[in-house]
Amino acid sequence: MDFDGTLSEIAPRPDEARPRAEVVPLLDALVDRFGVVGVVSGRPVEFLRLHLPVPGLALVGQYGLERSVGDEVVADPRVEPFLAAVADAAARADAELPGVLVERKGRIAVTLHWRTDQDRAGAGRDWADRVATESGLSLYPTRMAVELRPPVGVDKGEAVAALVEASRVAMFAGDDHGDLSAFDALARLRRDGVLDAAVRVAVRSAEEPAELVARTDVAVAGPAGFVGLLAALAAPGRSGRVAPE
Repeated sequence: MDFDGTLSEIAPRPDEARPRAEVVPLLDALVDRFGVVGVVSGRPVEFLRLHLPVPGLALVGQYGLERSVGDEVVADPRVEPFLAAVADAAARADAELPGVLVERKGRIAVTLHWRTDQDRAGAGRDWADRVATESGLSLYPTRMAVELRPPVGVDKGEAVAALVEASRVAMFAGDDHGDLSAFDALARLRRDGVLDAAVRVAVRSAEEPAELVARTDVAVAGPAGFVGLLAALAAPGRSGRVAPE
């Protein structure tokens, strides 16, 4: 599952996002019940560890560029040549983009947010386009924001495929563009016979991308709806079935 917009409501500032109160105990119960339970997020792993302190929970951060391994956070070694460009982009954004919130995601990426000043959206996108061209960094669009990160071909789909490698049934839930690759990965694994069943859950909102619902099997109403689905899966003696929205 994703974090922002799925386990957490979307917050005005990224550092204000927190999982819903029910989430941590539910994830703890689910880890005991299912083979693999994981969060695959654009957030750094350290952020996920801080707010989801659940033993046994698999954590993949930065859209697959880092993961939790024991007590360590392991980054994809292919990001190393681009770390200086990320740091430079973050420093330039601070100086050149008044009104745009600059979020440093560890050393691996920088995200420009304009949720609190949506009139700055055009300036933020134009600036990011220019800097990406100059630096060789990749652009990654998300809700009222754009991220600059190393041009390493890793996404949530690859991360989810690795997590479900030993499974026959899998589910992924998300709400934004970055989650579509995970939905596509599950559909491909089901089509190829690697999975016997796959469930793609759309966590719906007023800001959802148009492609989201078209590529999912079940829709729920926001993080509250998804938490209800998790509660059904965690309830002892119940089938885990939940009525779609």
